[in-house]
Amino acid sequence: MIQFLAMLAAPFLNVSIIRRIRRNHGLEHATIHVLSRKVKNLNMAGRSTMSGFYLYGNVSTPEVEAAVSEALNRMRNGERGLAIHPNCGTGLVTAGFMTSLAALAATTGMKRGFLDRLSRLPTIIMLSTMSLILSQPLGLSLQQHFTTLGEPGGLEIASINRYEFSIPFAGQRLTVHFVRTMAG
Repeated sequence: MIQFLAMLAAPFLNVSIIRRIRRNHGLEHATIHVLSRKVKNLNMAGRSTMSGFYLYGNVSTPEVEAAVSEALNRMRNGERGLAIHPNCGTGLVTAGFMTSLAALAATTGMKRGFLDRLSRLPTIIMLSTMSLILSQPLGLSLQQHFTTLGEPGGLEIASINRYEFSIPFAGQRLTVHFVRTMAG
């Protein structure tokens, strides 16, 4: 069904700006996959834009440069699955949406009394748990067909810039890399 919806949405998904963001998102994920194999206990997040992607996490610039290059080469050589990541925001939003719908469904027709609400708790827990289980493969499928693109096309790395920010009240610094891309 997701593939069918993606076919219907293809004119929108193939608009130049959307396609570029999806390619950057795929390369962002591929880069995080490569980094996670090379950096012990990697704690990283990313965010993609039309002009590239941000990587939030304390890794060195040479590590990011090597990972971006390897990720792009591997994607060009057919490793399209690198564009899918289990911790993507797409999956988190899918889980949140489905769990909210499950909780809403479980409370439909419920009276206002505390005991009625308490009696629905097992149903809410069961439906929420089922929705979380189902949301995992659905979130991956949504990534594959809507929010990322595993085929990098003519995507090229233009530059990689490093920024550091103080984290208020934490006494720590956050390293952010911006990977600027062109073409694609």
